[in-house]
Amino acid sequence: MTLAFVVNSGSSSIKWELLEVESGQSVRRGIVERIGEAGGDAADHREAMTSIIGMLGGEHPAVIGHRVVHGGELFSTATVVTPEVEAAIEKLSALAPLHNPPNLAGIRAAQAAFPGIPNVAVFDTAFHQSLAPEAYTYAIDAEVAAEHSVRRYGFHGTSYQYVSRRAAELLDRPLAELRMIVFHLGNGASACAIAGGRSVDTSMGMTPLEGLVMGTRSGDLDPGALFHLARAGLTTPELDTLLNRRSGILGLSGHGDMRDLVEAMRSGDAASRLAFDVYVHRVRHYLGAYLAQLGGADAIVFTAGVGENSPDVRAGALAGLEGLGIRLDETRNSARSAEPRRISPDDAPLAVLVVPTNEELEIARQSLAALAG
Repeated sequence: MTLAFVVNSGSSSIKWELLEVESGQSVRRGIVERIGEAGGDAADHREAMTSIIGMLGGEHPAVIGHRVVHGGELFSTATVVTPEVEAAIEKLSALAPLHNPPNLAGIRAAQAAFPGIPNVAVFDTAFHQSLAPEAYTYAIDAEVAAEHSVRRYGFHGTSYQYVSRRAAELLDRPLAELRMIVFHLGNGASACAIAGGRSVDTSMGMTPLEGLVMGTRSGDLDPGALFHLARAGLTTPELDTLLNRRSGILGLSGHGDMRDLVEAMRSGDAASRLAFDVYVHRVRHYLGAYLAQLGGADAIVFTAGVGENSPDVRAGALAGLEGLGIRLDETRNSARSAEPRRISPDDAPLAVLVVPTNEELEIARQSLAALAG
Protein backbone atom coordinates (compact mmCIF):
# COMPACT_ATOMS: atom_id res chain seq x y z
CA MET A 1 0.00 0.00 0.00
CA THR A 2 1.51 3.31 -1.15
CA LEU A 3 0.39 6.42 0.71
CA ALA A 4 0.52 9.96 -0.62
CA PHE A 5 -0.05 13.07 1.45
CA VAL A 6 -1.73 15.80 -0.63
CA VAL A 7 -1.51 19.43 0.47
CA ASN A 8 -3.52 22.41 -0.78
CA SER A 9 -2.04 25.37 1.05
CA GLY A 10 -3.83 28.71 0.97
CA SER A 11 -3.00 32.00 2.63
CA SER A 12 -4.95 31.18 5.79
CA SER A 13 -5.69 27.45 5.55
CA ILE A 14 -4.19 24.09 4.67
CA LYS A 15 -6.47 21.42 3.25
CA TRP A 16 -4.91 17.97 3.31
CA GLU A 17 -5.69 14.40 2.47
CA LEU A 18 -3.86 11.11 2.97
CA LEU A 19 -4.65 8.69 0.13
CA GLU A 20 -3.88 5.10 -0.78
CA VAL A 21 -2.67 5.68 -4.33
CA GLU A 22 -3.33 2.29 -5.95
CA SER A 23 -6.94 1.98 -4.79
CA GLY A 24 -7.68 5.72 -4.71
CA GLN A 25 -9.13 5.39 -1.23
CA SER A 26 -8.98 8.30 1.19
CA VAL A 27 -7.38 7.31 4.50
CA ARG A 28 -7.72 10.62 6.35
CA ARG A 29 -8.43 14.21 5.46
CA GLY A 30 -8.79 17.53 7.20
CA ILE A 31 -8.25 21.26 7.19
CA VAL A 32 -6.37 23.70 9.40
CA GLU A 33 -8.05 27.09 9.19
CA ARG A 34 -7.49 30.75 10.13
CA ILE A 35 -3.72 30.40 10.06
CA GLY A 36 -2.04 33.51 11.42
CA GLU A 37 -5.32 34.97 12.69
CA ALA A 38 -6.25 35.75 16.27
CA GLY A 39 -7.88 32.68 17.75
CA GLY A 40 -6.96 30.62 14.68
CA ASP A 41 -5.77 27.03 14.53
CA ALA A 42 -2.08 27.89 14.04
CA ALA A 43 0.27 30.87 14.13
CA ASP A 44 1.84 30.08 10.74
CA HIS A 45 2.04 27.36 8.09
CA ARG A 46 4.88 25.54 9.85
CA GLU A 47 2.88 25.26 13.07
CA ALA A 48 -0.16 24.16 11.05
CA MET A 49 1.81 21.40 9.37
CA THR A 50 3.19 20.25 12.72
CA SER A 51 -0.37 19.92 14.03
CA ILE A 52 -1.32 17.84 10.98
CA ILE A 53 1.33 15.26 11.88
CA GLY A 54 -0.75 14.33 14.90
CA MET A 55 -3.80 13.80 12.69
CA LEU A 56 -2.07 11.29 10.39
CA GLY A 57 -2.24 8.51 12.95
CA GLY A 58 1.42 7.57 12.59
CA GLU A 59 1.08 6.83 8.86
CA HIS A 60 4.22 7.40 6.80
CA PRO A 61 3.54 8.71 3.27
CA ALA A 62 5.89 7.90 0.40
CA VAL A 63 5.46 11.34 -1.14
CA ILE A 64 3.93 14.74 -0.39
CA GLY A 65 2.09 16.28 -3.35
CA HIS A 66 1.37 20.00 -3.41
CA ARG A 67 -1.14 21.89 -5.49
CA VAL A 68 0.64 24.90 -6.97
CA VAL A 69 -1.54 27.27 -8.95
CA HIS A 70 0.87 28.83 -11.44
CA GLY A 71 3.73 27.12 -13.23
CA GLY A 72 3.97 29.68 -16.02
CA GLU A 73 5.82 28.41 -19.09
CA LEU A 74 8.41 26.61 -16.96
CA PHE A 75 6.49 23.52 -15.82
CA SER A 76 4.56 21.14 -18.06
CA THR A 77 4.46 18.22 -15.63
CA ALA A 78 4.53 17.42 -11.92
CA THR A 79 8.02 18.17 -10.62
CA VAL A 80 10.04 17.01 -7.61
CA VAL A 81 10.75 20.05 -5.44
CA THR A 82 14.37 21.20 -5.36
CA PRO A 83 15.82 24.56 -4.31
CA GLU A 84 15.72 25.55 -7.98
CA VAL A 85 12.04 24.62 -8.25
CA GLU A 86 11.27 26.60 -5.09
CA ALA A 87 13.00 29.63 -6.58
CA ALA A 88 11.00 29.29 -9.78
CA ILE A 89 7.69 29.05 -7.89
CA GLU A 90 8.66 32.16 -5.95
CA LYS A 91 9.50 34.03 -9.15
CA LEU A 92 6.18 32.99 -10.69
CA SER A 93 4.38 34.62 -7.74
CA ALA A 94 4.27 37.74 -9.90
CA LEU A 95 1.66 35.92 -12.03
CA ALA A 96 -0.29 34.52 -9.05
CA PRO A 97 0.40 36.77 -6.05
CA LEU A 98 -2.55 35.43 -4.04
CA HIS A 99 -1.77 31.76 -4.63
CA ASN A 100 1.87 30.88 -5.26
CA PRO A 101 3.26 32.41 -2.03
CA PRO A 102 1.00 30.33 0.26
CA ASN A 103 1.55 27.29 -1.97
CA LEU A 104 5.29 27.74 -1.42
CA ALA A 105 4.76 28.28 2.31
CA GLY A 106 3.01 24.91 2.42
CA ILE A 107 5.91 23.23 0.64
CA ARG A 108 8.45 24.67 3.06
CA ALA A 109 6.33 23.77 6.07
CA ALA A 110 6.00 20.19 4.84
CA GLN A 111 9.76 19.95 4.29
CA ALA A 112 10.34 21.00 7.90
CA ALA A 113 7.61 18.77 9.34
CA PHE A 114 8.40 15.65 7.29
CA PRO A 115 12.17 15.57 6.76
CA GLY A 116 13.32 12.95 4.30
CA ILE A 117 9.98 12.60 2.49
CA PRO A 118 10.12 13.94 -1.10
CA ASN A 119 7.83 16.81 -2.05
CA VAL A 120 6.32 17.20 -5.52
CA ALA A 121 4.72 20.32 -7.03
CA VAL A 122 1.68 19.69 -9.24
CA PHE A 123 0.76 22.78 -11.25
CA ASP A 124 -2.77 23.84 -12.24
CA THR A 125 -1.36 25.32 -15.44
CA ALA A 126 0.78 22.37 -16.56
CA PHE A 127 -1.92 20.50 -18.51
CA HIS A 128 -2.42 23.50 -20.79
CA GLN A 129 1.22 23.72 -21.88
CA SER A 130 0.10 21.71 -24.92
CA LEU A 131 -1.79 24.75 -26.26
CA ALA A 132 -0.63 25.90 -29.68
CA PRO A 133 0.73 29.47 -30.03
CA GLU A 134 -2.45 30.64 -31.77
CA ALA A 135 -4.45 29.46 -28.75
CA TYR A 136 -2.31 31.01 -26.02
CA THR A 137 -1.19 34.26 -27.68
CA TYR A 138 -3.00 37.51 -26.93
CA ALA A 139 -3.04 40.09 -29.73
CA ILE A 140 -1.17 42.85 -27.92
CA ASP A 141 2.27 44.33 -28.59
CA ALA A 142 4.54 41.28 -28.74
CA GLU A 143 7.43 42.90 -26.87
CA VAL A 144 5.19 44.04 -24.03
CA ALA A 145 3.62 40.59 -23.82
CA ALA A 146 7.02 38.89 -23.69
CA GLU A 147 8.44 41.28 -21.11
CA HIS A 148 5.53 40.77 -18.72
CA SER A 149 4.68 37.12 -19.52
CA VAL A 150 1.22 38.03 -20.80
CA ARG A 151 -0.37 34.98 -22.45
CA ARG A 152 -3.05 32.39 -21.83
CA TYR A 153 -2.02 29.80 -19.23
CA GLY A 154 -5.28 28.13 -18.23
CA PHE A 155 -6.12 26.49 -14.91
CA HIS A 156 -7.96 23.49 -13.39
CA GLY A 157 -5.42 21.30 -15.18
CA THR A 158 -5.32 18.47 -12.63
CA SER A 159 -9.10 18.23 -12.78
CA TYR A 160 -9.08 18.04 -16.58
CA GLN A 161 -6.46 15.30 -16.58
CA TYR A 162 -8.40 13.19 -14.09
CA VAL A 163 -11.82 13.75 -15.66
CA SER A 164 -10.77 13.18 -19.26
CA ARG A 165 -9.17 9.86 -18.32
CA ARG A 166 -12.26 8.76 -16.35
CA ALA A 167 -14.52 9.82 -19.24
CA ALA A 168 -12.55 7.61 -21.64
CA GLU A 169 -12.90 4.70 -19.20
CA LEU A 170 -16.65 5.29 -18.96
CA LEU A 171 -16.96 5.29 -22.76
CA ASP A 172 -14.66 2.25 -22.98
CA ARG A 173 -12.58 3.98 -25.65
CA PRO A 174 -8.90 4.97 -25.79
CA LEU A 175 -8.31 8.52 -24.59
CA ALA A 176 -5.96 9.04 -27.52
CA GLU A 177 -8.82 8.85 -30.03
CA LEU A 178 -11.37 11.02 -28.21
CA ARG A 179 -12.36 14.65 -28.67
CA MET A 180 -14.17 16.04 -25.65
CA ILE A 181 -15.32 19.32 -24.18
CA VAL A 182 -15.11 19.41 -20.40
CA PHE A 183 -16.87 21.99 -18.24
CA HIS A 184 -15.37 22.36 -14.76
CA LEU A 185 -18.21 24.28 -13.14
CA GLY A 186 -17.65 25.18 -9.51
CA ASN A 187 -17.34 28.50 -7.71
CA GLY A 188 -14.49 28.95 -10.15
CA ALA A 189 -15.49 27.73 -13.60
CA SER A 190 -13.73 26.98 -16.85
CA ALA A 191 -14.05 24.98 -20.05
CA CYS A 192 -11.47 22.96 -21.94
CA ALA A 193 -11.32 21.45 -25.43
CA ILE A 194 -9.35 18.20 -25.21
CA ALA A 195 -8.15 16.10 -28.14
CA GLY A 196 -6.32 12.84 -27.53
CA GLY A 197 -5.90 13.71 -23.86
CA ARG A 198 -4.21 17.05 -24.63
CA SER A 199 -5.54 20.56 -24.00
CA VAL A 200 -6.34 22.34 -27.27
CA ASP A 201 -8.07 25.41 -25.87
CA THR A 202 -9.31 26.61 -22.49
CA SER A 203 -11.40 29.51 -21.23
CA MET A 204 -9.32 30.80 -18.32
CA GLY A 205 -6.42 32.94 -19.44
CA MET A 206 -3.42 34.63 -17.88
CA THR A 207 -5.42 34.55 -14.64
CA PRO A 208 -8.49 32.56 -13.53
CA LEU A 209 -10.68 35.59 -14.24
CA GLU A 210 -11.25 35.10 -17.97
CA GLY A 211 -13.94 32.95 -19.53
CA LEU A 212 -17.13 31.60 -17.99
CA VAL A 213 -19.36 33.40 -15.50
CA MET A 214 -18.44 32.16 -12.02
CA GLY A 215 -19.69 32.43 -8.46
CA THR A 216 -18.12 35.84 -7.80
CA ARG A 217 -15.94 36.43 -10.90
CA SER A 218 -17.11 38.16 -14.06
CA GLY A 219 -15.47 36.00 -16.68
CA ASP A 220 -15.16 37.59 -20.13
CA LEU A 221 -15.46 41.38 -20.11
CA ASP A 222 -14.59 44.14 -22.56
CA PRO A 223 -11.28 45.56 -21.24
CA GLY A 224 -12.57 48.99 -22.23
CA ALA A 225 -15.09 48.72 -19.40
CA LEU A 226 -12.17 48.85 -16.95
CA PHE A 227 -10.82 52.04 -18.54
CA HIS A 228 -14.31 53.52 -18.29
CA LEU A 229 -14.62 52.62 -14.61
CA ALA A 230 -11.09 53.88 -13.91
CA ARG A 231 -11.92 57.22 -15.48
CA ALA A 232 -15.01 57.27 -13.26
CA GLY A 233 -12.71 57.06 -10.22
CA LEU A 234 -12.43 53.38 -9.31
CA THR A 235 -8.92 52.43 -8.18
CA THR A 236 -7.02 49.33 -9.28
CA PRO A 237 -7.74 47.52 -5.96
CA GLU A 238 -11.42 48.44 -6.28
CA LEU A 239 -11.54 47.07 -9.82
CA ASP A 240 -9.82 43.89 -8.66
CA THR A 241 -12.39 43.43 -5.89
CA LEU A 242 -15.27 44.21 -8.27
CA LEU A 243 -14.30 41.63 -10.88
CA ASN A 244 -13.11 38.88 -8.53
CA ARG A 245 -15.39 39.19 -5.51
CA ARG A 246 -18.50 41.20 -6.46
CA SER A 247 -19.28 39.90 -9.95
CA GLY A 248 -20.49 36.62 -11.44
CA ILE A 249 -23.84 35.29 -10.31
CA LEU A 250 -23.34 37.05 -6.95
CA GLY A 251 -23.01 40.43 -8.61
CA LEU A 252 -26.04 39.83 -10.85
CA SER A 253 -28.39 38.31 -8.29
CA GLY A 254 -27.01 38.56 -4.76
CA HIS A 255 -26.64 34.75 -4.69
CA GLY A 256 -23.12 33.33 -4.94
CA ASP A 257 -24.23 29.70 -4.73
CA MET A 258 -25.95 28.08 -7.74
CA ARG A 259 -28.33 26.16 -5.48
CA ASP A 260 -29.61 29.40 -3.94
CA LEU A 261 -29.80 31.02 -7.36
CA VAL A 262 -31.92 28.23 -8.85
CA GLU A 263 -34.25 28.25 -5.83
CA ALA A 264 -34.73 32.02 -6.13
CA MET A 265 -35.25 31.73 -9.88
CA ARG A 266 -37.96 29.11 -9.38
CA SER A 267 -39.62 31.46 -6.91
CA GLY A 268 -39.93 34.07 -9.65
CA ASP A 269 -36.97 36.34 -8.85
CA ALA A 270 -36.18 38.19 -12.09
CA ALA A 271 -32.56 39.02 -11.20
CA SER A 272 -31.86 35.36 -10.47
CA ARG A 273 -33.47 34.33 -13.75
CA LEU A 274 -31.24 36.73 -15.63
CA ALA A 275 -28.13 35.56 -13.79
CA PHE A 276 -28.91 31.95 -14.63
CA ASP A 277 -29.54 32.79 -18.27
CA VAL A 278 -26.27 34.74 -18.52
CA TYR A 279 -24.43 31.82 -16.92
CA VAL A 280 -25.72 29.17 -19.32
CA HIS A 281 -25.42 31.55 -22.31
CA ARG A 282 -21.68 31.78 -21.65
CA VAL A 283 -21.39 27.99 -21.31
CA ARG A 284 -23.15 27.56 -24.68
CA HIS A 285 -20.84 30.17 -26.21
CA TYR A 286 -17.76 28.15 -25.29
CA LEU A 287 -19.41 24.88 -26.25
CA GLY A 288 -19.97 26.17 -29.78
CA ALA A 289 -16.47 27.61 -30.01
CA TYR A 290 -14.84 24.38 -28.92
CA LEU A 291 -16.96 22.23 -31.23
CA ALA A 292 -15.50 24.37 -34.01
CA GLN A 293 -11.93 24.15 -32.67
CA LEU A 294 -12.14 20.36 -32.38
CA GLY A 295 -14.08 19.82 -35.61
CA GLY A 296 -16.79 18.06 -33.62
CA ALA A 297 -16.69 16.07 -30.41
CA ASP A 298 -17.28 12.60 -29.04
CA ALA A 299 -18.32 13.73 -25.56
CA ILE A 300 -19.37 16.70 -23.48
CA VAL A 301 -18.41 16.25 -19.82
CA PHE A 302 -19.62 18.14 -16.74
CA THR A 303 -17.65 18.12 -13.50
CA ALA A 304 -17.06 19.99 -10.20
CA GLY A 305 -19.71 21.21 -7.76
CA VAL A 306 -22.18 22.83 -10.16
CA GLY A 307 -21.39 20.59 -13.11
CA GLU A 308 -21.89 17.43 -11.08
CA ASN A 309 -24.94 18.51 -9.08
CA SER A 310 -27.05 20.97 -11.09
CA PRO A 311 -29.36 19.30 -13.63
CA ASP A 312 -30.83 22.76 -14.32
CA VAL A 313 -27.47 24.11 -15.52
CA ARG A 314 -26.78 21.04 -17.66
CA ALA A 315 -30.23 21.16 -19.22
CA GLY A 316 -30.08 24.91 -19.79
CA ALA A 317 -26.65 24.73 -21.38
CA LEU A 318 -27.63 22.00 -23.85
CA ALA A 319 -31.25 22.90 -24.64
CA GLY A 320 -32.16 23.03 -28.31
CA LEU A 321 -28.91 21.52 -29.60
CA GLU A 322 -30.40 18.34 -31.03
CA GLY A 323 -29.32 19.44 -34.51
CA LEU A 324 -25.72 19.10 -33.33
CA GLY A 325 -26.30 15.57 -32.07
CA ILE A 326 -26.56 16.76 -28.45
CA ARG A 327 -29.46 15.30 -26.49
CA LEU A 328 -30.18 14.76 -22.81
CA ASP A 329 -32.15 11.95 -21.22
CA GLU A 330 -34.29 13.90 -18.75
CA THR A 331 -34.53 11.04 -16.26
CA ARG A 332 -30.80 10.41 -16.29
CA ASN A 333 -30.01 14.10 -16.02
CA SER A 334 -32.29 14.56 -13.01
CA ALA A 335 -31.04 11.48 -11.13
CA ARG A 336 -28.68 12.11 -8.20
CA SER A 337 -25.53 10.03 -8.14
CA ALA A 338 -21.94 10.33 -6.99
CA GLU A 339 -20.80 7.96 -9.75
CA PRO A 340 -19.57 8.76 -13.28
CA ARG A 341 -22.52 8.37 -15.61
CA ARG A 342 -23.96 9.03 -19.05
CA ILE A 343 -26.91 11.45 -19.09
CA SER A 344 -27.60 11.35 -22.83
CA PRO A 345 -29.59 8.58 -24.56
CA ASP A 346 -27.51 5.56 -25.53
CA ASP A 347 -28.18 6.21 -29.22
CA ALA A 348 -27.25 9.92 -29.15
CA PRO A 349 -24.41 10.72 -31.58
CA LEU A 350 -22.55 12.73 -28.93
CA ALA A 351 -22.23 11.38 -25.39
CA VAL A 352 -23.01 13.72 -22.50
CA LEU A 353 -21.37 12.63 -19.26
CA VAL A 354 -21.17 13.65 -15.62
CA VAL A 355 -17.80 12.68 -14.14
CA PRO A 356 -17.02 13.67 -10.53
CA THR A 357 -13.55 15.13 -10.27
CA ASN A 358 -10.92 14.08 -7.75
CA GLU A 359 -8.04 16.52 -7.90
CA GLU A 360 -6.45 15.15 -4.72
CA LEU A 361 -6.16 11.67 -6.18
CA GLU A 362 -4.77 13.08 -9.42
CA ILE A 363 -2.17 15.05 -7.48
CA ALA A 364 -1.26 11.91 -5.52
CA ARG A 365 -0.83 9.84 -8.66
CA GLN A 366 1.13 12.51 -10.51
CA SER A 367 3.37 12.96 -7.48
CA LEU A 368 4.19 9.28 -7.31
CA ALA A 369 4.84 9.21 -11.07
CA ALA A 370 7.20 12.17 -10.73
CA LEU A 371 9.28 10.23 -8.20
CA ALA A 372 9.53 7.33 -10.65
CA GLY A 373 10.98 9.72 -13.21
